[in-house]
Amino acid sequence: MASTRTGTAATRVHVVSDVHGNARDLARAGEGADALICLGDLVLFLDYADHSRGIFPDLFGTANAGRLVALRTARRFEEAREFGARLWAGVDGDRAAVIEEAVRRQYAELFAAFPAPTYATYGNVDLPHLWAEYAGPGTTVLDGERVEIGGRVFGFVGGGLRTPMRTPYEIGDEEYAAKIEAVGEVDVLCTHIPPEVPELVYDTVARRFERGSRALLEAIRRTRPRYALFGHVHQPLVRRTRIGATECVNVGHFARTGRPWALEW
Repeated sequence: MASTRTGTAATRVHVVSDVHGNARDLARAGEGADALICLGDLVLFLDYADHSRGIFPDLFGTANAGRLVALRTARRFEEAREFGARLWAGVDGDRAAVIEEAVRRQYAELFAAFPAPTYATYGNVDLPHLWAEYAGPGTTVLDGERVEIGGRVFGFVGGGLRTPMRTPYEIGDEEYAAKIEAVGEVDVLCTHIPPEVPELVYDTVARRFERGSRALLEAIRRTRPRYALFGHVHQPLVRRTRIGATECVNVGHFARTGRPWALEW
């Protein structure tokens, strides 16, 4: 573990989400901590702030990336899909294979940047079937599972719910709820998406409500974890709030900030 901590019995974990290709800062995210937690979205397909970054502009150029962002931001999802399909029609090779090759290049760099130990779950833009290939012995991948860190129990649920965006790891509400149920009562509940609370799911820059989970909200009310940690919404109306006894925290858009959120006890 790349930790510089000495002379203390306290446990400190750093938490990141929405890494989106920021391997440089990820390599430093565990400094001073006993463990790193990553809540997914490692892949950078398209940067809404910088249209020159990501798999899509690498393939189709910055201008086309800007056009796609404009269509999606306007919620003209069918037009966006048709526009993308026309571009992909000019690409040699299978679309899924081309994307997977690009994702593999990103994963090779990003997983190599993880310190040990790292505990990680998937985001909605990730490709879970590749993670076992790239996760080293110091990285534990969890989804619908629990682990003990420093005497506290952490539960992990990855992925997102289905949306018109059709990102790679979106699942049905029932499947997602089953993973929440499998985790059960924990001290810290770690998910990629937030609970379905309006101020937590509204993105002030995209000017839209992202999908949160009602099953997650109900589990927080029922099991009362100390913390519920998540990402997914890059510019939320509210970054933290309380649901009963639970402190709910959006740990931040790591791709932009490059700074982990810290939890110490």
